[in-house]
Amino acid sequence: MRKLLVKIVPILILLITISSVNAWTDLIIGNTTIWWIIYALILLIFVKSKKYFLHKENRKYLYVLFGYLAWNIICIFRGLFVAENYWEWKNLVSTSLVLLMPLTIYVATNKLIVQRIVLIWLKYALPAFFIFYLFIWTEAIGRYLVPISFLFLFFPIIENKWKLVLCFFTLLVLFSDLGARSNVIKFAVPIIFAGIYYIRVFVSVKMMEIGRLLLLLVPIILFGLGISGIFNVFKMDDYIQGEYTNETQFEGEQVTESLTADTRTFLYVEVLESAIRHNYILFGRTPARGNDSESFGSYLADELKTGKMERPSNEVSILNVFTWTGVIGVILYFLVFYKASYLAVNKSQNIFIKIIGLYITFRWSYAWVEDFSQFDLSNTFLWISIGMCFSKSFRSMSDKEFIIWVKGIFDRRYRKLEFYILKKRKEWLIKK
Repeated sequence: MRKLLVKIVPILILLITISSVNAWTDLIIGNTTIWWIIYALILLIFVKSKKYFLHKENRKYLYVLFGYLAWNIICIFRGLFVAENYWEWKNLVSTSLVLLMPLTIYVATNKLIVQRIVLIWLKYALPAFFIFYLFIWTEAIGRYLVPISFLFLFFPIIENKWKLVLCFFTLLVLFSDLGARSNVIKFAVPIIFAGIYYIRVFVSVKMMEIGRLLLLLVPIILFGLGISGIFNVFKMDDYIQGEYTNETQFEGEQVTESLTADTRTFLYVEVLESAIRHNYILFGRTPARGNDSESFGSYLADELKTGKMERPSNEVSILNVFTWTGVIGVILYFLVFYKASYLAVNKSQNIFIKIIGLYITFRWSYAWVEDFSQFDLSNTFLWISIGMCFSKSFRSMSDKEFIIWVKGIFDRRYRKLEFYILKKRKEWLIKK
């Protein structure tokens, strides 16, 4: 069974790649029900993988993540008693699958599985991109190429020919649609973090710890400043001079949009007012319901005949976590990022896991700005990154061992070398 799962799990990521761009392509593959079944099977296979890939030494670090997952399951169960119509039941199913994505941890702590996931994606999904490129909208390019941004975290140790490949696809994302700010930011930030490797002699663990805490706390501080009326970070026109616009594609048509427009404040206002109005601040409204929305709710109320001015989800990930699972869910979600990044920065023996630890704190910060709550590649690789931080096998590797692991993604010889080193280490431990 273990060998079968080693083969199956990476293929699942190929399916998620297709679903990640399905809403932004002229090729509609499957329907909602089919993808629900696929997502459910993926999660079940992850659970099945627990027996084979989740090492006992990692379980003691995962209590925070299991707590967050348990609370999500409780909220899903509560949703069974909240859903009242077809669309709310549909929301419950779709959102529940997203809230169960932390189950990815059952495979993400294993070095072999993570390596094969990226390897198989490069072997099959990357060449297939040139076919999908003919049919997808520009915003979908970054959603398809998420693993490229993940690999950029290891850019300094990748062979030159693959560096050129990573640069080509990254530039394609950065310049294909500047209006897709989320894609641009998610690909640009790994480039910055990869630069830490070149100056690692001057970057101490203490400096990384300060950076980690800042990235974790800054969005909370800015949120406090925003609701108090002191400073609103989303009102960029107040502190950025000039007009910055971009031509982008929306539903097949070219539109002009401002790159500094405030598209977030009203979402926070609607979500917070809805929570106060209906008294679900602490426990959330469950995955079956969304927040009251004057801006978007008329579609559900009038067109879908629900009679409720609600929006099931928003572009801002943390607002979805709050709406569905309440302040309790937000706190538990924060603790997952705090614990994973703490282990990565302070308890790892190599610079690369420390960099990944900083990267996931960025993803926590960015969850307050954007990051769609979807069952897609972006969230899959987020949980893979978190799993690597929780994994003792990843953290215990030296820089040289991690370099061999990364090179093994691209070259079979390094995979054989890694296997040989592991075998010799086991023999040494037995003799000892």
